[in-house]
Amino acid sequence: MAADYAALKKGGFMRQKQKNNFSLRLRVVGGNLTSVQLAKIAEVAEKFGDGHVHMTSRQSVEIPFIKLDDIDEVKAALAEGGVEPGVCGPRVRTVTACQGAAICPSGCIDTYSLAKELDERYFARELPHKFKFGITGCQNNCLKAEENDLGIKGGIKVKWRESDCIGCGVCEKACRTGAVKIEDGKVIVDESKCNFCGRCFKACPTEAWDTIHGYIVSFGGLFGNSINKGEAIIPFIEDKEKLMKICDAAIEFFAENAKAGERFKFTLDRVGKDKFVDKIMEVYNG
Repeated sequence: MAADYAALKKGGFMRQKQKNNFSLRLRVVGGNLTSVQLAKIAEVAEKFGDGHVHMTSRQSVEIPFIKLDDIDEVKAALAEGGVEPGVCGPRVRTVTACQGAAICPSGCIDTYSLAKELDERYFARELPHKFKFGITGCQNNCLKAEENDLGIKGGIKVKWRESDCIGCGVCEKACRTGAVKIEDGKVIVDESKCNFCGRCFKACPTEAWDTIHGYIVSFGGLFGNSINKGEAIIPFIEDKEKLMKICDAAIEFFAENAKAGERFKFTLDRVGKDKFVDKIMEVYNG
């Protein structure tokens, strides 16, 4: 019986140039693997591959040189270590994330928990073409959120609290956009210049700020044969429930309007970005 290469690709097994050899892409969420998973991946690569693995550009792991006849045995062996195959083709791909607030001092949101939630909600969903999520914890943008079909960047909305301020001026020095100024002993925040980086709050020795940790979302990013920086078309999102509704709306718009083989950015160009903005703003405004 001939191999169903489309089904194999859907299940993460990508054909190599070497006949009957496959590079198996694994399901890695937010760039995190446990030591148990790593040990099992190494064991499988040694037994069924050629002893090496490839770290992909999107935080996944691929095991090359898997033989066609060994595929079922490989999947069973990986499952013993809690490792699942990933996906390829026209569907929601691996959700990537930086370390975020759980580990990184610069982080404004818990990127990994959000990546897990998005993965559980959307992983492998069938769409007209691939769809990529990327989550970065702050304005340092280590994950390059705008390269993704839907990019999420953590941010902190701040409001100065005079009662706890000692007038040291550290917040003004920490701000990189010129949004924070001290005038007549008072801290003035120019909201038009604030990029929600949270540096003023993080630098403050007395935490003299009220804060809301939230999300900056961009749409339509591409970094392949064509390059496009995703655009943030809506204001700062203050709660996760609203973020999820916006993600739902973006994917539904893509599913309903895209042609087969058409990336999200080109769907927006063809259908009209205004139509998409209207849809997203309707969700944003509740």
